[in-house]
Amino acid sequence: MRGEGEGVGGAEDVRLRAVVSLAQAMAAAHTPRESWRAAALGARDALAGNFAALSTWERELGRLRVLVNAGERAAGEEEFPEDETYPVHQFPEITEFLHERWAGGGEPNAWVETAAGPDDSAGYCHERVTALRRRGRGCCVVAPIVLHGRAWGELYVARPLGAPVFDASDADFATVLASVAAAGIAQTERLEEVRRLAFTDPLTGLANRRAVDVRLDEAIEAHRRDGVVVSLVVCDLNGLKRVNDTRGHAVGDRLLERFGSVLSLCGAMLPGALAARLGGDEFCLLAVGPSAEEVVRVASELCLRAGELELGEGVACGVASTGDPIGPVRSARRLFRLADAAQYRAKAARAPKPVVAGRDDAVVPLADAPVPERAERRRFRGRG
Repeated sequence: MRGEGEGVGGAEDVRLRAVVSLAQAMAAAHTPRESWRAAALGARDALAGNFAALSTWERELGRLRVLVNAGERAAGEEEFPEDETYPVHQFPEITEFLHERWAGGGEPNAWVETAAGPDDSAGYCHERVTALRRRGRGCCVVAPIVLHGRAWGELYVARPLGAPVFDASDADFATVLASVAAAGIAQTERLEEVRRLAFTDPLTGLANRRAVDVRLDEAIEAHRRDGVVVSLVVCDLNGLKRVNDTRGHAVGDRLLERFGSVLSLCGAMLPGALAARLGGDEFCLLAVGPSAEEVVRVASELCLRAGELELGEGVACGVASTGDPIGPVRSARRLFRLADAAQYRAKAARAPKPVVAGRDDAVVPLADAPVPERAERRRFRGRG
């Protein structure tokens, strides 16, 4: 919208600044939600609207899902709705308009809808017109968002009844804004993928050692502050070397994957538990909140299920929980040492059930012995 006395050059400068502002806001986003909100608010402000939404096309489900509603929301609209979706057949422009207009090359252009209805016979979306009227809005501009060469979703900006109706230049500008938003969304998705890979074991899909370190540090802080029960189950998969030597590493990897699935299944019995592969044949479960008794019960189930696997020779399992008499736990390192000492005892005794620190009298002295006497064997035992 052009202010009084503002020339074409001035309007172009305003819009250029708006594009730069939107790009900067999206570059500063660290999470998908922050990115979605930045896109919606930036487009709303750039187009002098009072409301904006960002939606994505869920192709496999045939629906348009609203990710964020920003600005002056109508009754029933949430900022980050959990289940605001619309069947795509109600919005034919998503499946037809985009592809028809896109087929000639370039990217699909934005278009304008008004509460009064379409000005021509095309009338792509009567549903949008109905929605404008229902929510007290006078007009909207809809800009398709294209990501990785495919229609990803849409950017939607509305103005209230009585405000100037969007025109062709606004639609052209919305197309530019959607391209900027697409670049920001793509960047956020790449960062999320990098973060996911940084905290995920590629073979099993479980969390990795780095993820455990971060979560355990947070858990110990919560324990020290609020007395939350923190428990760690450390597992050593028996027989992996024999499987690798006699049947090949591909079969050994299959054993790791299958045990990872068992660990994930058992971890699901403890609300919020983190299942992880520490490396090699070493795995763990980190539980924050459940009682020590619940964790030991799940660890026993894990041992039972691991023993039933077609490959391998079961698992050696050690448990350490702040809910048991193990002395003060002021660091993640000490809980790891206790769980590891319990696992060491289980492996030495070929125990079919978990050994639990504080219930086996030898575990705590073993964990608290000087490092040379403990003969630490694995990388994570040296964690400082």
